[in-house]
Amino acid sequence: MSELDRLKEQIAYLKYWQGVMVVTDISLVGWLITAGDSASLDAFALAIVGVVALTLGIIGLHRQIERRIDRIGSL
Repeated sequence: MSELDRLKEQIAYLKYWQGVMVVTDISLVGWLITAGDSASLDAFALAIVGVVALTLGIIGLHRQIERRIDRIGSL
């Protein structure tokens, strides 16, 4: 497999997981908005930690995708 094909596959895989993380993040934020009043303090705090962790993960994946795109540009 050529370097170009390998990088394209890696980008596709990372984009898939980034999409999963974005949907999960949006869903968790939606839950926080709708159930924020009735949720226990522990559940609310864990959900906020989850949103922060997912958002940081999305940013990290975005950076990895950008690096691979830059590597493709230098081939």
